[in-house]
Amino acid sequence: MTGTTARREIHTYKGQDRALRAGRLGTAGLLLSVLAATAPLMVVAGVMPTTYAVMGITAQPLLFVVLGVVMALFGVGYAEMSRHVHNAGAFYAYIARGLGGAAGAGASFVALAAYNALQVGVYGLFGFEAALLLDTYLSIRVDWWVIALLGIAVTGVLGALKVDLNARVLGALLLVEVTLVVILDVAFAADPGPQGLSLQALDPAALTGAGLGTALCFTVAAFLGFEQAPVYAEETHRPQTVVRRVMFLAVGSVAVFFALTSWLMGVATGPDHVVGAAREQSAGLLFGLSEPRLGGTFTDVLHVLFLTGIFACMLAFHNVVARYAFAMGREGLLPAAVGRAARGTGAPAVGSMLQTAVALLVVLAFALADDGPHGDPTTPVLELFTWMGNVGALGVIALMATTSVAVIAFFVRRGAVAVQGARLACAGLAALALTVIFGYAVADFEVLLGTDPDSALRWVLPGVIGAAALAGVVVGLVLRSARPATYARIGLGNEAFQLAREAEHTAAPPVPGSAAPPVPGSLDPPATDQTPEPPAKPER
Repeated sequence: MTGTTARREIHTYKGQDRALRAGRLGTAGLLLSVLAATAPLMVVAGVMPTTYAVMGITAQPLLFVVLGVVMALFGVGYAEMSRHVHNAGAFYAYIARGLGGAAGAGASFVALAAYNALQVGVYGLFGFEAALLLDTYLSIRVDWWVIALLGIAVTGVLGALKVDLNARVLGALLLVEVTLVVILDVAFAADPGPQGLSLQALDPAALTGAGLGTALCFTVAAFLGFEQAPVYAEETHRPQTVVRRVMFLAVGSVAVFFALTSWLMGVATGPDHVVGAAREQSAGLLFGLSEPRLGGTFTDVLHVLFLTGIFACMLAFHNVVARYAFAMGREGLLPAAVGRAARGTGAPAVGSMLQTAVALLVVLAFALADDGPHGDPTTPVLELFTWMGNVGALGVIALMATTSVAVIAFFVRRGAVAVQGARLACAGLAALALTVIFGYAVADFEVLLGTDPDSALRWVLPGVIGAAALAGVVVGLVLRSARPATYARIGLGNEAFQLAREAEHTAAPPVPGSAAPPVPGSLDPPATDQTPEPPAKPER
């Protein structure tokens, strides 16, 4: 390829209120935004002890390594796709471009359901932890749902503001979290448990006590966030470069950081004792290990900043849901009003309000059903947080697996197999691995929920994802029959409006670098690049 072609940018019509504000985020801002969704302190204090306790294994660090490899394989094809398709509805846009509009519509509803579930579930944990802190340190008794409703209000306001402001808020909270975890890691290494700096947890033979697939389901939540980078592509500088860079930085840093921290948590407790300690102390394990090493004041600060980390996670997922809703409204999968950006901030304000309304309804429903005593974590944590979190994670795993298949189909259709062969092989391996993990998650969903194997929830909750997929496919098929022009836009994002404007002005002289109108029903329109690519050289 020539140097000119290699530097090609995709230019789309950013007019009216159908485009998000471009150029808001650079590498640092985007990286901080997606890493905030991983909620480092929440993973260390919640996911790690839970995985030790429920799965009964000592080799948790290897889970992060294995999953890091799977996510990296997925990221190879996903990142390459982000160079060709810029759309706030990343998952469903890629699936639509690879597998067709009906599949893309189904994926859009799955993404909306999954990320809504992840975001709303965190409100339960936030409300419970905040109420616990107020009771412990200020002797103020407040119901968890009151705090959760306040969190919904603040998150809704921030979600309607400029994305770069959100990135600064998320970045500040993330840096504080990471600093605290690094301090903990150093303290654990300097003062290990009775077995010293043991490497027992790095022995693959220690992956016993449960199926590897089910164990990976527990840790997959730690990686949720990196896949959100393409959602912000329309709002970044040089998206072809920045989005790909951020995804690999996020995957690598998350895998190394969490593998190291989970190993040192086991070191601090002792590999032979960490499972028992986690079962006894649950989420209190981290704080129990911190106090004798770093003192009560540091542990108190840790408690408070654990709460701010949860808030950062809420805001990060809220922003993603708002952008998915915006993309769906812009392409006719949701009412058109949802697909309009605010004039002043360029943010998806209506999408933000829609997510806020969904969160409000779900939290109120769980609050009305809560008949436990004050301080009982059953409803906010064991039900709202756990149920919604696992439904959301299941949906994202399904989207990742399907997207990997769509990436292969997309480049095969473009005749780029020879050029993209290595990337397509990575996408195939990722699809296989993610499908296996998805299968384990569905088969052992009662383990993830902590319910009885005979509980109806083990099928009802995964059924939410299936129902969302079915509803989306039906919407797609209806659009194909009744509104074929709208159906043809699924997955095109703001490109569709550039093409529509050009179609309305066919009498006007052609604009340099503009594309011809798409073939009716086509989901793969002509490239809108300034420098057309010779047909003989498939796009890299």
